[in-house]
Amino acid sequence: MKKLNKIYEGKAKILYETEDPDYLIQYFKDDATAFDATKRGTILNKGICNNKISGRIFQYLEKERIPTHFKEMLDERQMLVRRVEIIPVEVTVRNIVAGGMSKLLGLEEGIVLDSPVLEYHYKNDALHDPLINEYHIFALKIATKNELSQIDDFSFQINDLLREFFAKKGIDLVDFKLEFGRLVLSDKDSEQMGNIVLADEISPDTCRLWEKNTGRKLDKDRFRRDLGKIEETYQEVAERILS
Repeated sequence: MKKLNKIYEGKAKILYETEDPDYLIQYFKDDATAFDATKRGTILNKGICNNKISGRIFQYLEKERIPTHFKEMLDERQMLVRRVEIIPVEVTVRNIVAGGMSKLLGLEEGIVLDSPVLEYHYKNDALHDPLINEYHIFALKIATKNELSQIDDFSFQINDLLREFFAKKGIDLVDFKLEFGRLVLSDKDSEQMGNIVLADEISPDTCRLWEKNTGRKLDKDRFRRDLGKIEETYQEVAERILS
């Protein structure tokens, strides 16, 4: 698939048009940011690791009947994805207290939750992605009740699937961020037009991953908190996921 015009560049990825209007090329960068991009850096080969990890997980979820934007791997940094209209809500699912939940509620990190907690954040860099609830989502016409119900159902299903998936790799899934989109198709009569699918990526950038039994951090917290061995950890996670 030939790469054409760049249509979007974010903190970690670039999207390019292709000859087929229904598909885009998603390129993974080595750039790293934290704390609303006030901390910036480069993690060598992060893009390669995240592309491989995301591709493997998308393939796994597709087999488990979770619809995603993923089509196929193109090379070590690029995947072919279906074009979607991103819904401007980040969904966070939490299994263990850490990060934002710890700060917001004054709880100690590491508390295992009796049941998963689902949060919504409004995707808006200027507002620092504020925490919102379903009433905000409906008032702002971000998503319909039916769409949000689908997003919730998918999020909890994905959580169950990924907890089991990572557990087999010796990793606890502490929490993770998901993004969803509506399929955008050139064939307006397609029955799939507007369907909700999982988009973006699933990687150590978007998941908080702790090694079982030791609690060693295997995610972007190593960059956020200056824990060292950042590149080595991303590579380790990739090797575990692909093994």
